[in-house]
Amino acid sequence: MLALFDLDNTLIDRRAGLERWARGFVRSRSVPREAEVVIFDQLHERAHPEDFVHLGATLGLSDEPGDLWHEYVDGVARSMRCFPGVQEGLDALRGAGWSLGVATNGAVDIQRAKLEATGLAPLFDGICISEAVGARKPERRHFEAAAAACGVPLSAGGWMVGDNPATDIGGATAAGLRTVWVATGREWTDGLRKPDVVVQHVAEAIELLRELTV
Repeated sequence: MLALFDLDNTLIDRRAGLERWARGFVRSRSVPREAEVVIFDQLHERAHPEDFVHLGATLGLSDEPGDLWHEYVDGVARSMRCFPGVQEGLDALRGAGWSLGVATNGAVDIQRAKLEATGLAPLFDGICISEAVGARKPERRHFEAAAAACGVPLSAGGWMVGDNPATDIGGATAAGLRTVWVATGREWTDGLRKPDVVVQHVAEAIELLRELTV
């Protein structure tokens, strides 16, 4: 069986990691503490090299945008933490015969850095990053590429676990996958087709998949 997982705010706590990095960055540059909010507002949805052109100018930094990007990649990757039970749960799923993949939007260098820094990379059969494949969730091509990276055709079916109603759940449903939405206390968005399963934490989703193989 195939199980695809979103990365940010599903397997790892991107929000907390970004906040942690922003605090350290602001202290290291001796800029006003209010800059933490500016950084978070700029980068909380997504982060790409071009964001640091605007961010550097806003904060009055003389660094080249490319240098700021590389500093961000290194620093924020080290600031990321997995949610409880993720590593042990994924290892157990692999042991139960599941093919595991990451299906994530974002730039290759930062997403790869997060996977390596958190120790998640070796747990997956395939890693699909939107920049590398030229297709972003919710596009079907992204899910096709993610399944192919795991050596499994998308037509064979499987599961997608994610926190984003539109890109993770809506996209995967349209691609023919069953879905688990990691709600973390939120209510489902009206107007979208509901997921097959709703859980509050990703560890519950992993345990659900494990139970399917018992």
